[in-house]
Amino acid sequence: QVQLVESGGGLVQPGGSLKLSCVVSGSIFSIYAMAWHRQAPGKERELVAVITRGGSTNYANSVKGRFTISRDNAKNTVYLQMNSLKPEDTAVYYCVINGNYWGQGTQVTVSP
Repeated sequence: QVQLVESGGGLVQPGGSLKLSCVVSGSIFSIYAMAWHRQAPGKERELVAVITRGGSTNYANSVKGRFTISRDNAKNTVYLQMNSLKPEDTAVYYCVINGNYWGQGTQVTVSP
C-alpha cells in the first residue's frame, strides 16, 4: 500500500507562515513528481505547486513568491513552505504523487 501522510496544517493569522510536510511510504516504484493541491469550499480544486524528481518547480500564479515547494527524494518527502498567508489560502491541502496518489488532506485556515 502507498500512503501519504500530510502534517503541518493549522490556524494562522494573515501574513503568517506554515510549513506542510508529506511523507510517502509503501511500494511506489518511482516518484517523478510531487505536488500540492488545494480545495476550498465553493472553489475549484487547484494545483498549488509541483516539483519533479530533478528539482524543477512550478507554482500557481496565486502563490508565486509566497510559497516554496521542496523535496527530499531519498526520504520520499515533500514540503510546502507557505509565507505571507492570505485568507484566500484557506483550504484543504493535499499531497499528490505522480498525479494519482493522494493524501487525506490537511486543513489550512488563515484568519484573524
